Amino acid sequence: MTTPSVPSNSEPDCQTFDLLHPEVQRWVWAKGWTSLRNIQARAIAAILGSKHDVLITASTAAGKTEAAFLPILTEIANIPGPGIKAMYVGPLKALINDQFLRLEELCATLHIPVAKWHGDASQSMKRRAREKPDGVLLITPESIEALFVRRPGTVKTMFESLRFVVIDELHAFLDTERGVQLASLLKRIDASCGVHPRRIGLSATIADLNLAAEWLRPDAPKTVSTLESTATGAELKLQLRGIVRPSVAKPDEKDDTEADGEEEGDAPTSATLIAEHLFKVLRAQGNHLVFAGSRGLTETLADRLRVLSEKAGVPNEFFPHHGSLSRDMREALEGRLKDGNLPTTAIATTTLELGIDIGSVKSIAQIGAPASVSSLRQRLGRSGRREGEPAILRMYVTEAPLHARSAIEDRLRLETIQAIAVIRLLLAKKMEPPNRTALHLSTLLHQTLSIILQRGGVRPNDAFALLSGAGPFEVVDEHLYVDVLRAMRATDPPLIEQAPDGTLMLGPLGERIASNYDFYSVFITADEFAIIHNGKTLGTLSILNALGPGDFIIFGGRRWRVREVDSQTRKVFVEPAPAGRVPLFGGDPAPLHDLIVEEMRRVYLDKDEPVYLDVVAKRHLAEGRAAFRELGLDRQSWIATGSQIYLFPWKGTRLLDALRLALRRWRLDVTMQRCCVVVDTADVERVFAALEDLVQSPPNPQILAAMDDNLCSAKYDYLLPKELLRKATIANKLDMATLSSACLAILPIKAAISEATPFGVQRDAY
Repeated sequence: MTTPSVPSNSEPDCQTFDLLHPEVQRWVWAKGWTSLRNIQARAIAAILGSKHDVLITASTAAGKTEAAFLPILTEIANIPGPGIKAMYVGPLKALINDQFLRLEELCATLHIPVAKWHGDASQSMKRRAREKPDGVLLITPESIEALFVRRPGTVKTMFESLRFVVIDELHAFLDTERGVQLASLLKRIDASCGVHPRRIGLSATIADLNLAAEWLRPDAPKTVSTLESTATGAELKLQLRGIVRPSVAKPDEKDDTEADGEEEGDAPTSATLIAEHLFKVLRAQGNHLVFAGSRGLTETLADRLRVLSEKAGVPNEFFPHHGSLSRDMREALEGRLKDGNLPTTAIATTTLELGIDIGSVKSIAQIGAPASVSSLRQRLGRSGRREGEPAILRMYVTEAPLHARSAIEDRLRLETIQAIAVIRLLLAKKMEPPNRTALHLSTLLHQTLSIILQRGGVRPNDAFALLSGAGPFEVVDEHLYVDVLRAMRATDPPLIEQAPDGTLMLGPLGERIASNYDFYSVFITADEFAIIHNGKTLGTLSILNALGPGDFIIFGGRRWRVREVDSQTRKVFVEPAPAGRVPLFGGDPAPLHDLIVEEMRRVYLDKDEPVYLDVVAKRHLAEGRAAFRELGLDRQSWIATGSQIYLFPWKGTRLLDALRLALRRWRLDVTMQRCCVVVDTADVERVFAALEDLVQSPPNPQILAAMDDNLCSAKYDYLLPKELLRKATIANKLDMATLSSACLAILPIKAAISEATPFGVQRDAY
C-alpha cells in the first residue's frame, strides 16, 4: 500500500508522515488513506515539531480530530506511568460519544486506554478512569467541575501527568459563561496538579484567530501556533426564497407560526407554505437539515411535514430535534441520519449545529434570517462534505403583505435585508468577534464557591490569586473581588462565612446550592415537566406552560391530548390526538452584532440584485430599498411619523440598548426593535435636544444601568447586589464607547440643532 503523502500545497515537507508512531502509520494505512489532508500534515509538524499550543481551524469534516490526535497519540504512546496524558473537552455529550468511537480503535492499536466522562457515561468507565487513570479522557466542562466539587482528592492523581488538553468546537466557548467556566477550570487544573499541558484548540468557525489564541493561552497568546486550512471548500449553491405571510383578518395582525397548530380547514400560515416547499424539494432526496431557530417553530414544521406525508400516503421522513426532546428520541434520529439507509430530514434548533457525526447531509435549510454569521457558517459546514458535492443552502424569509397601514418595519423588509447582509458577510468570510471585556460576575461567584468546596476553605488572597490575572476574570481587580466576597457574605442566609483566621468557608446557602446536581453547570436550566406516553418519556416542557387535562399540544412532531398532570412529580401524561398547539418553550431573541447591522445599511444603499434571490425575495429587496429612500434614510438616520420617531444609528443590540436607556432619562417612552429605537412622541425637537445632550454630556454608565429592567441574565446573578449587576450590565450589554458618536450621526446639521435646543425640555439629572 502506498505511504500517505503530504499535499503539495502544504507547508511541511513530504517526511511529515514519518514523524508518526509506527502503529499510527499502520492505522492510517488500514483506513486506506492515500494522503494526509493539508491541515493534518501541518498539525503533525506543529505539534511534534514544537512545544507550543496550537489552534487548528478548518471546515467541518476536514479531519481536525485526526489532525490533533495522530501527533498527540504519537507523543504520549511511550510515556510510562499512571495519569491521564491527554484530555479532550467537548461541549456536547453526543459529540463526546462520537469522538470516543472515532478514537477507541486508534487508541487500541497503541494500547492506550480511552474513557468518556459525562452525565450519561457508565459508572464502571468513570470508576476505571478514576482509580487507574491513564491514556485519553473525553469529558464535558460540567464533569470537570463535578470532579473538583465531589472528588477533589482525585483531581491531582488523574491529571498530574497531563500533557495535552484538546478543546473541540472552541468557538462555542469564546463568548459564553460556559467558556469562562472552562477557562477557569483549566487554570485550576494547572495550579492543583503542578502541570502545564499544551492546549490544542479545534474549530470550524473562528472570527478572529488572535482572540481565539488569547482564550487558548491567556498569559502567552503570541506563542500559540495558528493553523488555518488552505482548502477552498465545496462549491456553494444558495437560494433565498421570499415568503409572503398569508393575509389575516386584520391588516395589523401577525401570523404566529410558532404557536399555531393549524388543523384541518384552517387558513394557511407561512409555516405551512415553507413546509409545502420543503416537502416538495427534500422528500426522498437523501438526508437534510432544517434549522428552524426556535423549538416552537421546529415542532410546527415537523408537524406540518408529517401531516403532508400522511396526506400523500408516503412514509414520514421529517423529524424534530431540540433540547426538550428525550435523549432516546434525539439519538434515534441521529442514528437514522448517520446510517443513511432511509432519506431523512431533521428539523432542528441549534442542537445539530456542532460537530455531532450524522454522516453526509445533502443540503441545509435556514428558516428566517440568521442572527449571526458564525452560526450560519457552522451550519453550512454540514453540507458538501463529500468529494465533488456542492454545499446547498436554502433560506426562507417571511415578510408581511404590504398595505396602506403597513408599519415602517414591514415596509423596510428588515428580515430580507438582514438575511442578505448575513449572506454577504458569510461570502466575505467575516464573522462576529467575541466581547473580550465582558464581566462574568455570576461565574466568578460560582467558581469561588467551587474553590472553597475543592479545598475545604480558602483565604481570600489565595482565591483571588487563582482566579485573577490573564484568563477569564482578567478584568476583575482586587477591589471588585472584595465587593463580590462581601456580597456573598451579605446574602440571607450567607453564601460564605469567614473564620477568625480569615479562611472563607461555605455558609448555609452556599452549602445548599453547591450540594445540588445543578451546581456543576453555569447555564440556566428551567424547571420542567416530563411528557410521558405509555410509560416512555418523550421529553420535557417548561413550567411556563399551564397544562391541564384535555389540553392539546404538539410535541416530538406529533399531536397529543393531555390526559393527566401530576404536579408533585412534575409529570404530564399524554395520549395521541388529532389536534394540537405548539406549547411555550421560552427563549429571548438573539442580539445582533454591529457587523450585521452595519452591513444591512450597505445592502440598502447598494443597487445590486444578488443572483441567489428568487422572484419574491427580489421584490422584497426592491420594496425595502424603495422604502429606505422614500423614508429619507439614505439622507438621514431618523424618521418622524404622526406619533412616533424612529432612530437608526445602524449599530447592534448593545448600542441600541444603551440609547434606549439614555433616552429614558428624558422621560421618553422608548422601545428597541431589530436595528432601531422607537420613541413614542411626535416632538422631534425634544428628541433632538435629548440627542445633543447625550453628545455634549455623556450619561453616567452606572445611572444608565440602574434603569435597566432586567439586570439578571446569568445563572447566579440573583445572588448579587444591584450595584454589582449594574457594572456587569455596562460591560456586557451596553455599548457606552460609541453612544455619543452614534447620537451625533443621527442628528441633523448643527444649525438645525441650535434652533431645537432652547425648548426647555426637562430630563432627569445624570
